[in-house]
Amino acid sequence: MGSSTLENVSNDLAAVAGNIGPSVVAVHGRHRITSSGIQWRKGVVVTANHGVRRDEDLSVLLGPERSAPVTLAGRDPSTDLAILKLDDQTIPLPDVADSSSLKLANLVLALGRSQRGNLVASAGIIGGLSGEWRTWRGGRVDQHIRLDLELYPGFSGGPLVNAQGKVVGINTRGVARGRAITIPASTVNRVVDELLEKGHIARPYLGLAMQPVVVPETLRSKLRSGITSGLVIVHVEPTGPGDRAGILLGDVLVELEGNALEGMESIQHMLLSAKVGDKVPATILRGGSPVQLTLSLDDRPAR
Repeated sequence: MGSSTLENVSNDLAAVAGNIGPSVVAVHGRHRITSSGIQWRKGVVVTANHGVRRDEDLSVLLGPERSAPVTLAGRDPSTDLAILKLDDQTIPLPDVADSSSLKLANLVLALGRSQRGNLVASAGIIGGLSGEWRTWRGGRVDQHIRLDLELYPGFSGGPLVNAQGKVVGINTRGVARGRAITIPASTVNRVVDELLEKGHIARPYLGLAMQPVVVPETLRSKLRSGITSGLVIVHVEPTGPGDRAGILLGDVLVELEGNALEGMESIQHMLLSAKVGDKVPATILRGGSPVQLTLSLDDRPAR
């Protein structure tokens, strides 16, 4: 590769940083900890959830010694995204692109701002791409984008920019332990839409507390073949889905949607793909006999 080619690449990266930089902010949301963010829509800043707290005065730095107040409009810990409302109308909007155009080893640029508001950058490549992914907190990410670049402290919440100078997602270390990934733009848009509309992300729940138990051999003949374990109900939330379905303390939940339950992981797996309002058939053991019920999944109450 000739020196002129390297110079062109260098100049192109500098131009990308210069174009997107005015949309990038530093977010002051914790004592001595700064994260980054970017104006995603007019008056709406997207940042990393782990960098903000609900009970603090929040502000952003638009540049060195240029501060503006913001208010928290919503958060989604499962995707490590939070949105802030910003009154300042002078910040330009970046161009946003679908991350599905990314390819393995594509050159990308991560941008952020330092604690004092200076623009900072880190260049690297796309280290891995795969399909839909579930975070360890249960959030759904449309595409798993793994980065091969150094995401320095304070970069979380900042944008990932492709070679065409368009934002393709938000970088974070908050959803994949020990490594940096990018939340793709399509996921960011979905989360922003729901947070602006509802203030939280709708997540179905059963309203039950359960513990694993082994089904006695004397009762197994009354159940579908292969069911040897279940979940005993130790708490029923009043007016929750389980309560409305008629589930009682001491019942043993053995099937959901026709699938045998082998532990709490089975419940969590079912809820990951379920939606609020879904009707879920269930089988319980009560007094030694199987009982068929249907649970209507509710939106988990905001906490």
